[in-house]
Parts: sequence; structure tokens; C-alpha cells
Amino acid sequence: MKSRSANFGLIVAIALAAAGPITAGAQERAALQDARLALAVEGDPQAQVVLGSMYYKGSSGVRRDHAMAAKWYRTAAEQGHVNAQVNLGSLYFDGEGVPQDCAEAVRWYRRAADQGNVALAQYNLGVMYAHGKGVARDQGEAARWFRRAADQGEAVAQLALALMYERGEGVPRDQARAVEWMRKAAKELPEAREHLDRLQKD
Repeated sequence: MKSRSANFGLIVAIALAAAGPITAGAQERAALQDARLALAVEGDPQAQVVLGSMYYKGSSGVRRDHAMAAKWYRTAAEQGHVNAQVNLGSLYFDGEGVPQDCAEAVRWYRRAADQGNVALAQYNLGVMYAHGKGVARDQGEAARWFRRAADQGEAVAQLALALMYERGEGVPRDQARAVEWMRKAAKELPEAREHLDRLQKD
């Protein structure tokens, strides 16, 4: 029986032969892609995430394929790679490459968010609680996750938290805190600057 590496080499050779003549630049890209694939197959989670992103975007000579993106994100996510967990959660939320399943999206966002300083996962989890997607609607829990992401400088979470303070959703209504968080978000988001102007006029 041939070894896995020998079989892999044969598969790569057949794929390259089928593609026809390639330029030097394309040859370099193909070699890099093959190296990433080899690392991914051997279990390297970072290579798996890169490969998943290549399939998701259809970049670096890889045909766009969301199902393959989901496969590689899942492989890395199951090893605890936080970016893979967030990406896989988003695929489930949007139904790209997998059946749409908000509960499964929440599960992967939570696995990433629970690892600590993963602001995007924490923000996404806040959104799910705020809108009752995959979980029971809970404004207090939404505010808690928005706050964790906002404390790490995630501008969209700062905006969301500011709006919750303004409206008294999940937190006591507090105009001063709304302005405080909106001011932080406004450093990056034009939408937050518009809200800040409105809040300061009230």
C-alpha cells in the first residue's frame, strides 16, 4: 500500500497535469497552495483556516466552494482555532456551505467567545441574544457580551452597547454612558459619529 504522502504527491501531479501549462507566477502560487494543502492534511489548524478562506473567497487559484470552506473551518475549529470557530459560526448563520442553523452558529460563537479575548465572537454572540437567533432573546445577556467585546475595542460592539444604554435595553437607561461608548465607537464608525451628534444635541 502506498503511503499517504505518496498518494498526495500523485494527486497533486495529476491535478497540475490536467491544468495544462502554467506561468512562473502561477507555478509559484500552485506550489504555495500545495504546501498549504499538505500542512492542512497533516492537521495544521492555521493552514486549514487559510485553505478554508481560500475556498470561501475563491482566491489564489482555488475555485470558490463554501462547502469546502466549511469543511476546512470545521477541521480547524474542532482543534480549538478561534478564527475557524467564528468563521464556521458565520457560515451556519448565513447558510453558506452548510444548512442554515442559528443554534449551531451560537454554539461555535460561544466556543470562540469562551476562549477569552475574541471580540468578534463575543459581539456576534451578543447579536444572537439581542435578536433571539438560535437562543432565547435576552437583552441583558446581549449587553454582557457586547460589553466584553467593547472593552477590547470592537467598535461595532461599542456602538451596540451605546444604543442599549440610550434605550435602556438590557441595562439601565443612562445617557452619559451612551455618549461615552458612542464617542469610542465614533473613532472608527461614521454611523457612530452621526449617533453621537444626535445624542449630544438631546
